[in-house]
Amino acid sequence: MSAPKAAAPAGPPNAPKSGMPPWLPKAMALALWTIVAFGIAWWLFVQLQSLLVLLLVSLFLALALEPAVNWLHAHRWPRGLATGAVILAVLALVGAFFTVLGSMLVGQVLAFVDELPAMTRAVLRWVNATFNTDFSPTNLLSEISSVSGLVEQYASSVFGNVLGAGSTILAVLFNSLAVLLFTFYLCADGPRFRRAICSVLPPRTQREVLRAWEIAIDKTGGYLYSRALLALVCGAAHYLVLALLDVPFAFALALWIGVLSQFIPTVGTYIGGAVPVLVALLEGPWQALWILVFITVYQQFENYVLQPRITARTLDMHPAVAFGSVLAGAAILDVPGALLALPVGASLQTFISLYIRRYQVEEHPLLKVQDPDSAKSAGGPAVGVRTGAYQESTAPVTVEAEPRPTGGGADAGGSA
Repeated sequence: MSAPKAAAPAGPPNAPKSGMPPWLPKAMALALWTIVAFGIAWWLFVQLQSLLVLLLVSLFLALALEPAVNWLHAHRWPRGLATGAVILAVLALVGAFFTVLGSMLVGQVLAFVDELPAMTRAVLRWVNATFNTDFSPTNLLSEISSVSGLVEQYASSVFGNVLGAGSTILAVLFNSLAVLLFTFYLCADGPRFRRAICSVLPPRTQREVLRAWEIAIDKTGGYLYSRALLALVCGAAHYLVLALLDVPFAFALALWIGVLSQFIPTVGTYIGGAVPVLVALLEGPWQALWILVFITVYQQFENYVLQPRITARTLDMHPAVAFGSVLAGAAILDVPGALLALPVGASLQTFISLYIRRYQVEEHPLLKVQDPDSAKSAGGPAVGVRTGAYQESTAPVTVEAEPRPTGGGADAGGSA
């Protein structure tokens, strides 16, 4: 009888097993599906980018119109009817603005064409008398004729692309109608839309979402309404001065500078004021000088007196921050981004400030503020408190605190 074979020596109990770990195929499949899902999502984002921009613009307009719709709805207007009335009023204002500007532009061009021969002769007389030259109107007209020939060639090439221009106009009209439709439904069905979103969120998240939504409505609507009020005051003041100086198209020019100066931050006043100055320059240099002086004085009055009182509770942003926000928005989304930059930035600033704990500031020469209103506009506490370590501010915190345990613990027995 042969002896039994000896058993193979057992390895250590924690020795790794040979072969693929059981979790590795699942991890590889999960990573593969994640990459595929990300690629599909990115492809959809690229394909639907124009639609997403339209929805974003529609949401901005709905937030801006909702305060007026809510006011009408509180006065027993049906919400759909109130939304339609507000949208029609906005469209009427925009149509009147472009109609007035269009009539001004056509009339100004016709007046400029009528005055062009006399202006040309006057300029030639001044140039010949100043520089001892001998330019004649005949030579100048021949040069203008050659230039006009180039212009006609360019115009013929432009008219050759009428089909492309027509398709562009149709695309703009379609996008405008889509924005109006989305805006109407987002504003008219706002409560139902918000209820549908909150129904899939836990209670605490619902409160945060509704708080952010309320801040967005307040800041966006307040931004537009305060700017509209400032544009009305600016336009009325400039109309009085332009009419007093007998400048043509005074109403259209006042409307132009009022709208442009308020909805384009920082540089809008100077861009809008350039047109009235140029139009007044055709009437005489003194009129243009007086208008330039008034625009400069009114800008200072608006910046330091009028604007802080009107926008104190609506949109409180530093001019440099506002201008940078507009540039950033234009770089991201072109014209829609420039329009959305200020209300979005103000909403984010207000929402983030709810969760930032602020402290009193030490006295220091670099921190002294001459105007006490500027400290409030900067969003910080007033300077001039007691010197020493940073002390916690006593301003109320709006964030809800978690409930503290009432049972026995370190806090419960700390006072014993």
